[in-house]
Amino acid sequence: MLERLFSIGARGSTPRREMLAGATTFLTMAYIVIVNPQIMAAAGIDAGAAFVATCLAAAIGSALMGLLANFPIALAPGMGLNAYFAFAVVGGMGISWQVALGAVFLSGLIFLAVSLLRVREWLVNGIPLGLKLGIAAGIGFFLGLIGLKGMGLVTAHPATLVTLGKLSETSTLLACLGFLLIAGLSARQVPGALVIGILVTALLGLPFGLTSFQGLVSVPPSLAPTFLQMDVAGALGIGLLGIIFTFFLADLLDNTGTLIATTHRAGLMRPDGTVPNLGRALFADSGGAIMGAVLGTSTTVSYIESASGIQAGGRTGLTAVTVAGLFLLTLFLAPLATAIPGFATAPALVFVACLMAQALRAVEWDDMTEYVPAVITALAMPFTFSIATGIGIGFITYAALKLLAGKVAEIRGAVWLIAALCIAKFALA
Repeated sequence: MLERLFSIGARGSTPRREMLAGATTFLTMAYIVIVNPQIMAAAGIDAGAAFVATCLAAAIGSALMGLLANFPIALAPGMGLNAYFAFAVVGGMGISWQVALGAVFLSGLIFLAVSLLRVREWLVNGIPLGLKLGIAAGIGFFLGLIGLKGMGLVTAHPATLVTLGKLSETSTLLACLGFLLIAGLSARQVPGALVIGILVTALLGLPFGLTSFQGLVSVPPSLAPTFLQMDVAGALGIGLLGIIFTFFLADLLDNTGTLIATTHRAGLMRPDGTVPNLGRALFADSGGAIMGAVLGTSTTVSYIESASGIQAGGRTGLTAVTVAGLFLLTLFLAPLATAIPGFATAPALVFVACLMAQALRAVEWDDMTEYVPAVITALAMPFTFSIATGIGIGFITYAALKLLAGKVAEIRGAVWLIAALCIAKFALA
């Protein structure tokens, strides 16, 4: 049965190797069940319900990817997009989390339509690589700013906007230690480095009264506070179209980039550079995003951490299905996940930001019309505290600079369209 479903032997693997690869992937991304509920709680969502939604969204998305596309790629609520949801959309714009979930749901439907109608190639191929890289790095910087604030290293200042926090605070010192531990373990390629770093930092807070555990295992919390609570009608308001588009675009770029990188590493990419079963994989991605909104969490995406499982030998969808099963088992660890304090998870945000910033190294630094828009995009996101604004400024800068440099032929239709929509959005703001 496993061979019929996953063609394990044909891809040179074994069921045991696939399941071990799934366990490896799970360990590298399990931090999301601790971090995501805290970010969702910042938006006013019940932490217990957010924990259950996170586990279920990851399980459903990973199972869809494994069964439909037969890829060793796992899904879960995306880092960066969850911060945009909580801190920019809900916190910054004053929009209710129910309406924000409606926007995530609608962006998932658009993603699904784009995947089914084959418009995705036009959009993905039409967006310049430099802007894609700038968006990836910018989301990382945005996440890093939130993480540094959570660690206590960065705080507000009336004159300089931001300044150094109080390094004498115990929580700040423990957070710095946690970051170094995560980075050190990752440098040694220890599986689950982020989870280990978060748990050790939380444990160190016990003697100081900064951490309070309420147990380890229990019946999962109720999902009722978030299940089917998205306000789709409210999200259809004209003022939220830009937010829906941002969720959609970031989801599309994130998933496409992850699929290309992981399938190449797994040896599943065709010689011409195309990805087999791309339509099915994007269908699984869009289905995961829709289900995440239904359950009560931000956009679900493919995880680049899946590369760790691929490195361990994962080549088929059984790896992803194994990850799905482990996320379901995690449902019974709610007391542990929801008791982790913010200073213990903030270092993980900063470390993920460091990983995402690597995207800038692939920018064409010899072409000013490529690297300037990429850098502007990356800088605008944290300094305007808005991923959507950063994307808009980046596309407008790209089109304008290419036009002024006499390189109009290099501006593709997708860029013109997105830049025009962003100009209209800024004009109406």
